[in-house]
Amino acid sequence: MKLVRKIALVLEMIKFEHSVFALPFALISILLAAHGIPSLRIIVLIVLACVFARSAAMAFNRIVDLDYDRQNPRTRTRALPTGKLSLTFTCGFVAIMALLFIFCASQLNRLTFALSPVALIIILGYSYTKRVTIYSHFILGLALSLAPIGAWVAVRGAFAVPPLVLGLGVLLWTAGFDILYSCQDYDIDVKLSILSIPQRLGIPAALRVARLAHAGAFCSFLMVYFLSTLSWFFLFGVLVTGGLLLYEHHLVSPRDLSRINTAFFTVNGLISVFLFACGALDFLVRFAS
Repeated sequence: MKLVRKIALVLEMIKFEHSVFALPFALISILLAAHGIPSLRIIVLIVLACVFARSAAMAFNRIVDLDYDRQNPRTRTRALPTGKLSLTFTCGFVAIMALLFIFCASQLNRLTFALSPVALIIILGYSYTKRVTIYSHFILGLALSLAPIGAWVAVRGAFAVPPLVLGLGVLLWTAGFDILYSCQDYDIDVKLSILSIPQRLGIPAALRVARLAHAGAFCSFLMVYFLSTLSWFFLFGVLVTGGLLLYEHHLVSPRDLSRINTAFFTVNGLISVFLFACGALDFLVRFAS
C-alpha cells in the first residue's frame, strides 16, 4: 500500500492527466501513417511509449527544479519540496519510465529503437534549458512534437513531411500555451533569474509572442489538412481549433491572469482531444462508406 501511495503521489506531481496534450496528436499521426487503423499492438505500444516518455520527463523536471520549487509559492507544496516523496524514489521512477519507453520503442521497429535515446535526451534535457535560454518554451514544444513524429516513424519506419508539419504545429501550440502559463511565475522568475520570455520581455510582450506562436500553430494544422487525404471533418476541427485559440487569448490579459489555468488546461485539453476526434471521425466515415 505504501508503494501505491507513492506512485499516486508521483502521478499527481507530474500531472498525469496532462498526457491529454500530446497523446491525441500521436493518435492523429497513427491514423495518417496507416491510412486508417493499424494493429492494436502498434497502437498500444505507441500510447505506452508516449505515456512512459512524458512521465519520465515530468518527474525528471521536478527533480531538476527542486530548489526552484521550494522557493515558489505556487509549487512549494508539491511532493518533493514537502518531503512526501524522496529524491531516491523519484529518480528510480524516472529510470524505470525511461527504460520502459526504450523497451516499447524496441518493439516497434529498428528506427524507433535507434532514435529512442535521442528522444530521451531532448525530453529530459528540456529541464535544464530555462537556465541558459529564454526560449525554453519552444524546446518544450520540440519535446511534445516528438509524439506525432515518433508515432509516424513507429508505423512507417521512416520520416515524411506530414508528421513534421503536424509536429511543428504541436511545437508552436505548446510554446504558446507554456508562455501563457509561465506568466503567472513572472515575479519569482525575475527574483530567481529563471529565464523565460515573460521574465525577459515582460508580460504584455510575452502574450504577443504567444499569440504569434498560436497563429503559426493554426497555419501548421491547416497545412496538415492540405498535405493529407483528410476531408472536411478534419478541416472543421482545425477551424474550431483556431476559434479555441482565440478564446484562450481572450481569457488572459496583462491586467488579469486569474484565468490562466482555464486557458492552459481546459482549452488546450479540448483542442487536442477535439482535433483528434475530428480526424478519427474522418477515417471512420471513410471506412463506413
